[in-house]
Amino acid sequence: MTKKSPITPTIPFDQDGVHHGFLKLPYSRDDSAWGAVMIPITVIRNGNGPTALLTGGNHGDEYEGLVSLFKLAGKLSPAEITGRVIILPAMNFPAFLNASRTSPIDKGNLNRSFPGKADGTVTQKIADYVLRHLVPEADIVLDLHSGGKTLDFIPFAAVHVLDDKEQEARCVNAMKAFAAPYSMMMLELDSVGMFDTVVEEAGKTFVTTELGGGGSTTAERVAIADRGVRNLLIHAGILTGDPDVPDDSGVMLDMPDGNCFVASVSGGLFEPCVDLGQMVTRGDLIARVYDANRTGGVPTEYKAPRDGIVACRHFPGLIKTGDCLAVIAEVVGK
Repeated sequence: MTKKSPITPTIPFDQDGVHHGFLKLPYSRDDSAWGAVMIPITVIRNGNGPTALLTGGNHGDEYEGLVSLFKLAGKLSPAEITGRVIILPAMNFPAFLNASRTSPIDKGNLNRSFPGKADGTVTQKIADYVLRHLVPEADIVLDLHSGGKTLDFIPFAAVHVLDDKEQEARCVNAMKAFAAPYSMMMLELDSVGMFDTVVEEAGKTFVTTELGGGGSTTAERVAIADRGVRNLLIHAGILTGDPDVPDDSGVMLDMPDGNCFVASVSGGLFEPCVDLGQMVTRGDLIARVYDANRTGGVPTEYKAPRDGIVACRHFPGLIKTGDCLAVIAEVVGK
């Protein structure tokens, strides 16, 4: 028998208007015996129509989506929409408060914890509630990501290759409607436990993003998120108005295989030799890693494994063996 979730919403999901509140997750701890994790949520509804579920903070140190969704929750009015918008800007709220990728409570990586468990850890309980109680309500799901403290990306919206080609086409159309500077057919090296995977398995139209990184954000990247969210809501038939599609948006990229990923086989001081968005040819020098414990050594050099664009790079100045050093994606059109 499926266990009942301990999480309870403090606001209604089926009433017109704007409702700001929380998903209340009981959490007994040293400083609060009968305490709770209070996860912010907003529901905006105006009559019958499609439902969009907008999520950010799946990882707590990815700020482009967090800023955009906190902003939208305070600005979007029922008069602008037909249907419903569910905004969960900081899905892994403990990680967000801790400015970390994973939860400080249980070290849970929410985006590797689905489908979750109603009687599991705090992170597993959040995953279980989102999947069982929010995803079924949605016609379209947008999960906003960026690189956090360890990676930096060119700004792109992304979908995955799916077995159901009709569903894939819906996702691709929604991705293009987002109108990020780049649109990516994204490859996951291990998709087990991901929010993306369970939402796609539920048959939903799903779009994700990588909109920057470095553990902070910029005005430009937040503007891309703001514009993309509104464009997606217009595409879904929820928001009125005309989409804002810049002339230079929608360059199509592909990650056709695991060879796109360049992993570091050494640790030390990281020197990027190319910048994000730069075109490279197979064999071009893209980075060096120096032994940080002594001077005079020969650095390890890393070459581009294919022709393409530098879509992602390691962000901190130090790098460890096994870290993702760069991703080289193929440009396939517009």
